[in-house]
Amino acid sequence: MPRWIFPIILVFTLIPIAAQDALPTLADFWDGRAEWLMDAANVGLPVGESDTVRLPDGTFWSYLHASDRSAGVVDSCGQPVSFPGCTTLWRSTDGVSFNLPAPVCLMACSACPCDDARDHITAQQYPRVAFAYHPDGTLDRAYMVYEWHAQTRFRASADGITWSVGLPINFPSGTWHTDFAACDAVARVGAHPNIQGESYNCLVGAPPGIFLDGDMLYLFVGAGSAPANMRCYVANRHNAERDPSAFTRYEHDPLFRGAAEYGPTDVLGAAANAYFDFRYISSADVIQVGEQFYMAYEGVRGPDVLNRGQDTQFGLGFARTVNGALDSIWEKWPSNPAILPLSPNFGVGHADLVVVEGETWLYTATSMNTRGRFRLVWR
Repeated sequence: MPRWIFPIILVFTLIPIAAQDALPTLADFWDGRAEWLMDAANVGLPVGESDTVRLPDGTFWSYLHASDRSAGVVDSCGQPVSFPGCTTLWRSTDGVSFNLPAPVCLMACSACPCDDARDHITAQQYPRVAFAYHPDGTLDRAYMVYEWHAQTRFRASADGITWSVGLPINFPSGTWHTDFAACDAVARVGAHPNIQGESYNCLVGAPPGIFLDGDMLYLFVGAGSAPANMRCYVANRHNAERDPSAFTRYEHDPLFRGAAEYGPTDVLGAAANAYFDFRYISSADVIQVGEQFYMAYEGVRGPDVLNRGQDTQFGLGFARTVNGALDSIWEKWPSNPAILPLSPNFGVGHADLVVVEGETWLYTATSMNTRGRFRLVWR
């Protein structure tokens, strides 16, 4: 009986595996291939707004404004610091467990007792930092911007610990009325359905952001309200340290705008996500991924009922450059806000982006009382 031999043909389907081998980036998040996964609900940082950086030795510093109420903080003269507080420096060896070695304001007062108008000691809010390194990896200079009563202040440091006196930036910053000084349309404060009797109608400043590209410092600030805008100023870092008036405004102004309207007043929560950044845009944190620049920012829709004293609708937004150039128009992530829908969690919009060995981390509020860490993972 003849023996028939039937060949076995193995068919292999080529499945792309690059996405499984590589770590996702913000480009993958933008295109829907990656998402944020909370891997630490509480990293030890009190609820507040911080900027977290990884140093060349692998340790982490987090600059965070804190007070006696939030962390038992005292000023350099030994007095309890009132809310919202001063900038403090928290440390971690692993990026998941932070502590404050000494509950004392990072910036010492120039004399005792401390004076807020001189030392900004009770309102060094929303600090953002940028570090410049020598070719050998050692620190050259560090730069900080923060909000002081809606105004933007600038400092420099040789070690990230001892800082210069806080100087005002040259552009008009803070809130004011046109009876005092004019402002352009981008800085104008418009009408809000749940706010009556605004005492000012111009805004430039609020929680700022900073980014260093070569020797150029980019300063991101909120401009205007209802609707809100993101504005940018740029200066050579050496010139800016000598004279903060070196900052000049971008030709592209604003970089992007918030929602054009508050939306229906009876629509709240996730149903109102499309309007999450109507009242304020601020707290920019910018990183570069390849040839593209990405930004995390806070969006605030504003009070949910008429004349409520505290904003109650917050969200975390993302934006990126359209053509890979910082000095160009930006676009917003179409699925904003991220992490949480529009909510009363006032800390979620202040996010710190850190890339560690190719893995993208994000620090932000995980509840009304805790600050935690998210990792970018494949969907």
